[in-house]
Amino acid sequence: MALKIDPWTFPDPQTTAKTGDGLQKIVLGGGCFWCTEAVYRQLDGVLDVRPGYAGGTAATADYKTVCTGATDHVEVIEVSYDAGRIDLGQILKIFFSIAHDPTQKDRQGNDVGRQYRSAIFYADDDQRQVAEAYIRQIDGAALFEDKVQTEVVPLVEFFEAEEYHHDFAARNPMQGYIRAVSTPKVEKLKAVHGKLLKGRLAS
Repeated sequence: MALKIDPWTFPDPQTTAKTGDGLQKIVLGGGCFWCTEAVYRQLDGVLDVRPGYAGGTAATADYKTVCTGATDHVEVIEVSYDAGRIDLGQILKIFFSIAHDPTQKDRQGNDVGRQYRSAIFYADDDQRQVAEAYIRQIDGAALFEDKVQTEVVPLVEFFEAEEYHHDFAARNPMQGYIRAVSTPKVEKLKAVHGKLLKGRLAS
């Protein structure tokens, strides 16, 4: 990730969500959903994380078809969180600074294709405003060497991924891709944001 500042000093969003406490959901695309799911499952206040697909139609919402890169789908996660314990700003801060590289277009590292593009699928205008303002803030401060490529688009429908993708990293910790891509992100999260973790136990 071409981050120009220390991750410990990555700023919070200046624009905050207007929604109050209680259950909130947001859908995020940041490369392979195995990795983004693994990151968000660590956070206190995150109640559930479901991998899936968004941006395309029901007819193409399956792993084999999405992996062709010929659909409009993105591999995404649906993050359900208690806004009284973790707010949208912290969800997005992790998204931009830890979970993926938002400056890469239609790829994440060696994973290449539209299905790996960076995207925020917002549920309401409040989420849209916070996301767009944060991107302007990040680009304005030149926190990365390149401009943020993240799409901010309305969520039409979330399609849950096949069962074997759920909690994949936790169930397959020795798998090569997980060790090379997912585990370093989780370890970075623990090092930088120990206070946000379930149980507050950083390693």
